[in-house]
Amino acid sequence: MTLRLHDTATRETRELTPLRPGEVGIYLCGLTVQSEPHVGHVRSGVCFDVLRRWLVARGFEVTLIRNITDIDDKILAKAAEQGRPWYNLAYAMRRELDAAYDALHVDPPTYEPAATGHVPEMLELIERLIGTDHAYVAEDGSGDVYFDVRSWPGYGSLTHQRLDDMEAAEDAGPQLAARKRDPRDFALWKGWKRDVEPRTASWPSPWGRGRPGWHIECSAMALKYLGGAFDIHGGGVDLRFPHHENEQAQSRAAGFGFASYWMHNAWITTSGEKMSKSLGNSLAVPSVLERVRPIDLRYYIVAAHYRSHVEFSFQALEEAAAGFARIEAFLTRAAEVVGPIEVGTWCAEFEQAMDDDLGTPAAVAAVYDVVREGNRLLPQGDGPALRGAASSVRAMLAVLGLDPFDPHWSASGTSATEGRLAAAVDALVGARLEQRAAARPPRRFATADSVRDRLKAAGVEIEDTPQGPRWSL
Repeated sequence: MTLRLHDTATRETRELTPLRPGEVGIYLCGLTVQSEPHVGHVRSGVCFDVLRRWLVARGFEVTLIRNITDIDDKILAKAAEQGRPWYNLAYAMRRELDAAYDALHVDPPTYEPAATGHVPEMLELIERLIGTDHAYVAEDGSGDVYFDVRSWPGYGSLTHQRLDDMEAAEDAGPQLAARKRDPRDFALWKGWKRDVEPRTASWPSPWGRGRPGWHIECSAMALKYLGGAFDIHGGGVDLRFPHHENEQAQSRAAGFGFASYWMHNAWITTSGEKMSKSLGNSLAVPSVLERVRPIDLRYYIVAAHYRSHVEFSFQALEEAAAGFARIEAFLTRAAEVVGPIEVGTWCAEFEQAMDDDLGTPAAVAAVYDVVREGNRLLPQGDGPALRGAASSVRAMLAVLGLDPFDPHWSASGTSATEGRLAAAVDALVGARLEQRAAARPPRRFATADSVRDRLKAAGVEIEDTPQGPRWSL
């Protein structure tokens, strides 16, 4: 099989041909840590975690760099509103983000650089662009430095736009208009505004104290850790313009090949709009995980194709959780019949789906096909065939980060109090099941049925199996 990925730049799904055989370098634009992460925020992390897992499973050595933007206008504004240092806010929100990724079993990247730790690399890149006449220092003494978009003929090629059709850059207000040669020029360096910004949010530079622009941060970090040319640059579809367009322009204008492939995941929406703090429709990850398990939320995200928008609802999330429970139930029953199940090999249909631009909907369908066959084998007691089906299911789920037997899921998000509560519930339900079992031999079926009905009313389902009754919520 040949692994094919959709390249945003060419608008084609084409074969992945790494620059170095057997190695794949990926740069994923991480988050700006200004607030608590919501479900829409973590989708890119989950999607590219699946990509990384599949590449590793297919034998590639993967270097994944996922950055953190810990200084920008939004962080400064939000910190000022809350009356706290900007770096305190950024650090606290980074910890929240780490917790959300860990809850959803998103493996840590090879390295996770923060923007504030790479200012020297940014200054070096900016000086290089000035030296090649692709950037200029504002003449009003503000200390701002801008990229000259008209100096780079390829500007707009990533998003297939003509320069003259583009709107002005976001910071092109009347006050800044005089500083720019073209309203679409974007900031590489922002001079320190001593009256409105704390000194701690500025660094010395050849043009005076200031801080980096958003776009230069990612270019500098990608080039440092992946080199002048690397394989895949990823992020949310909302980053295509202006962020990724500007990244590509400044990096290639500086003489680097930069990314060979561009991949973008779609949004998670509510009421048809991108989930975002500004729209007030965000759903913080910790709040969502009060209603469903982390593995269920990950399944909900993974089951949709990464390039498809997902309209979020708790009803859809709970339906997804119920569907995943059927997969778990099969693995549990199979383990009771044949004993411990190792991770085996995936089926051909799963491989074909994943090799076709990470086709997770078809891959999940392949999992269900094997589960159905496994359920057919359960009453037959065909040990080898049943074990083979279960081990194949584990292999496919492992690629998706959804293997319920993975130790991560048994340990993730369970506090000591939750653990004691789970043990207490298990003991109480077990006692009820013993009452039910004791009532059956004397044919006191009314008593046995009453126990079952009371458990069901409490949300506990009972399943009688050859190995004894099994309960689940």
